[in-house]
Amino acid sequence: MNAPEALSRRIAEIPSMSSGSRRLVLLLTQLGDFDSMEYAQALVPALPRLEQAGIRPLAIAIGDQAGAERFCSFTGMPPELLQVEPDSQLHQALGLSPGLQAPGGPWPSLLLMCAGVGSPGTLAEVLRGYTGDRSAAQRFAADETVSTGVLPPIPAALFRRAGGEGFQRPFELATVRLRNMNEVLRHWSTYVPDDRFITQRGGTFLLDSDDSLLYVYRDRGILGFSATMQRPLAFLDPWLNDAD
Repeated sequence: MNAPEALSRRIAEIPSMSSGSRRLVLLLTQLGDFDSMEYAQALVPALPRLEQAGIRPLAIAIGDQAGAERFCSFTGMPPELLQVEPDSQLHQALGLSPGLQAPGGPWPSLLLMCAGVGSPGTLAEVLRGYTGDRSAAQRFAADETVSTGVLPPIPAALFRRAGGEGFQRPFELATVRLRNMNEVLRHWSTYVPDDRFITQRGGTFLLDSDDSLLYVYRDRGILGFSATMQRPLAFLDPWLNDAD
């Protein structure tokens, strides 16, 4: 199966994404969406392995250039790997879910999705952030001091006391999300210049060198940007392991 035509046309505009190499294209949601933040934070540490495997990454999000600059500064995403769209036309052309469309517009729809309505898996994923997950990686180093901008700085050693180390401890992911939320809410108009698209969901496309699709995932709910949230990039294992 070949990549969707709308995606092929969009990345054809970018010299680094031309055919001849494997390419990973993340269709992020709004720059201010917590999913976009978390997906970027999962991707950035993996960039050296992607380069080693010959996989060229690109993220495309809904927003503008001012939001993209702040997003890259906060998440560590290299600016050259992020493109922005002013609306959800590309997302819709790729068959990505628009999210819940409830009466009253995008804000009531978003609030209902946050409560799990029309957003499968959201509540379970929120709960995982508080309870911990032994199948997920540890988020903070033992000697780190964690600042959320909301609570006083937290010594990361407290998470070890709460559950140990070497895995995602209770409240650890929730703390990451609190830090992301504080960043977004403090700069909402920068991250979300147009709130008509706040329920739009994203997707992941891995293209082979001949433009055939190696992997595709279409997100259906908030905090569901990966089929394996405990390891968001697990779908890349077959290609990354071959390069090791």
